[in-house]
Order: sequence, then C-alpha cells, then structure tokens
Amino acid sequence: MDTNNLQYYLDTLKKLNFSDMYNNDFFLTWEKSDDELKALFTVADALRNLRERNISTKIFDSGLGISLFRDNSTRTRFSFASACNLLGLEVQDLDEGKSQIAHGETVRETANMISFMADVIGIRDDMYIGKGNAYMHAVSEAVQQGNKDGVLEQRPTLVNLQCDIDHPTQCCADLLHCIHEFGGAEKLKGKKVAMTWAYSPSYGKPLSVPQGVIGLFTRLGMDVVLAHPEGYEIMPEVEEVARKNAAASGGSFTKVNSMAEAFKGADIVYPKSWAPFAAMEERTELYGNGDFDGIKALEKRLLAQNAEHKDWECTEELMKLTGDGSDAWRSPIGNADGNHGQAMYLHCLPADITDVSCEAGEVAASVFDRYRTPLYKQASFKPYIIAAMIFLAKVKDPAATLKMLEERGTLRKLL
Repeated sequence: MDTNNLQYYLDTLKKLNFSDMYNNDFFLTWEKSDDELKALFTVADALRNLRERNISTKIFDSGLGISLFRDNSTRTRFSFASACNLLGLEVQDLDEGKSQIAHGETVRETANMISFMADVIGIRDDMYIGKGNAYMHAVSEAVQQGNKDGVLEQRPTLVNLQCDIDHPTQCCADLLHCIHEFGGAEKLKGKKVAMTWAYSPSYGKPLSVPQGVIGLFTRLGMDVVLAHPEGYEIMPEVEEVARKNAAASGGSFTKVNSMAEAFKGADIVYPKSWAPFAAMEERTELYGNGDFDGIKALEKRLLAQNAEHKDWECTEELMKLTGDGSDAWRSPIGNADGNHGQAMYLHCLPADITDVSCEAGEVAASVFDRYRTPLYKQASFKPYIIAAMIFLAKVKDPAATLKMLEERGTLRKLL
C-alpha cells in the first residue's frame, strides 16, 4: 500500500459508491453512507498528497466561498478559508450586522443575494437547540430553488461548519487523524474511545463535538464510551444513532458516570466540556422569549453546577489508566514489543488548561504539553476534510479530476 502514490487513492475511489455526494450538501455524518465517508477521507488524503508535492489543486478559476459564523471560531474559520483557497475559490464573510438581515431581509432573500457567483456556503450555527441545523437546511432549500428558478446559474453547496447537532468537519478530521496514527481504518476496529465530559469554568459549550464523535466513531467498530456526571446528558436521538451504528459495525456504545471508568484501558481519550442538553433547550427558549434576566440566572446556576465536578479533569493519574498502563505515550502503531503505552489524547481546541488558560479546567498542563504537537497535527486535517467535502460536491468524476490535476502538474509555488 503506497499512500505516497496518488494512484493508490484513485484505485480506492473506483471501488466506492459515492455518486450521491455530487451536487449535494454535507449536514450530518450519519446521513452519509460508509462508502461516502471513505470517499471523503480518500479525497482529503489525495488533495494533501498533491499539495505536499507542490501540485496546484485549483479546480476553480473564480468563484466565492461564503462563510457565515454565528459563533466564534479560529480553526474552523481558517480551515474553511484554506479549503476554499486550495480549490481556487475566494472567501467572503457574511457579517450579519452589516447586512440587511436586521431590516427584515428573509433567509430566502439573503441566501440568493449572496450566491450569484458562490459555489459553497459554510455555516456555523451551534448555540441554540433546534435552530442551527434547521437554519442550514433553510439556506440550502433557498439556493436550490434559486437555481431551479434560473436566478442562480449554479447551486451552491452547503457545508455544516458546526451546528447544534453535529460538528462534521471537526469529527471527520479527528477520525482521519486517528486513521493515520493507527495505520489504517481497519486498525481502529475494537479500539476503546472515551468521549468524556470535563470541567470548564464556562457554562455554554455546544453539544455538537461529543455528539459528532459518538455518531461517527461508532461507524468503525470501535468501543465508544460516553462519560459524564449525572445531569450532563446529550441529545437522546444522537445516542440512538450511536447505538445503531455500533450494532451495525460490530462495535459497542456504552454510557458511564465515571471518568476513571471511561479512561481504563482506553486507546483514545477525548475529554471535552459541554452544557447539559436540558440546559441548552432552556437557554434556547429564554433567548426566544427575550428573557435576558432568565439567561443570567441560568448561567449562574450552571456555573455552580459545573463547579461541583472540578475533579472531572484529564490528569496524569487518569492517563496512567489508559492503554496498557505504562508511563510512555503510545507510538503511532505501537512499539516492537506491542507496547502502546498511554492513549491518544484528542481535543478540538482550544482546551481549558489548568493553571494556564484558567485556574481549573479540562486538562492538566503537563498532559496537554505532552500532546501539543499531535493535537496540532489533528487540527491540520480539517482544511483537507472541508476541501474534500466541496470537491466531492462539485466534481462529477473525482478520480479523473485528481489524475488530471497531477498530469497538469501546475506548480503551487515557484521553486
């Protein structure tokens, strides 16, 4: 298996059925088939292969990628911009405060007005339960209708850059990182993943990362454990998705209320804070009613609730429970004697680091520092995942186009 050779990726694509991704959107990972996800990872790796060989991957000579972020972002914002640029698109941010939305412009009108020369729209809308994913679908339906009516000469693809349900670009990047670290997707079957809540001094972190992880990692036959204190439940319908995925893939999905139990023997740990599902529902209702005093009271109550669980921190002691219990951090594919050491530590970043970014947080500074470089590598997969989502939606024959890009051989930069 020569993954340095583009032909390996082309041969892989020819064995997969992913034609429904063409001229389509990307909302939730569990809406995609196994072949479609494999195609996504394959194209992401192929694009990276070409760029690392200094070969231009521009499939557009012009066009826009529209970004709309209703929540703060560093990695995803720049990953989307990088992905668009990689394919030849220019990025334009939609600043709702500078648009006519405040003057009553409808979703349908806004979507069409920004899309005359747009090929992709990336949206982050993750703060309010029942709102973000629904808004993305509304935008998608509006541009589809605009294209059908002849208003738009092309149908912009919508990419979910994080909604209230899932964070597909993050979780797909996380999984592709694991595939590389463990030496292949087939090597992940039977591996234990601990997706655990962790303490944070802030109260309103979205549910989409833990939900995305359990909804995706269960697709590969992994033993996924969701751990959180009582009262920090996620969406029950996403838990059901994870159960069904685990049953279909030969893996498992379990829930515990102990961080130590989740970490014991784990191959991958993902300690990440999130707000309780019930609290996120309550906050959505309060915002909808304009009850800002109620929001302040909710925040105060939830911060006090979080403070009762400061022991939910990824510490050196907990990390020693992972893997085979040795002190050494695991190598990507194990040592010669099969010793894997401690688990791989994942985080979507930024992490709340104890005594660094906050007084008490999700992870001990010594643990975070040891995994800093792997964490940055984990994040580096996101631009290629987003680019692959766009590529698969815009290119009818991805294998042929990738081959054409290689044969064209346009240098990305002059040597």
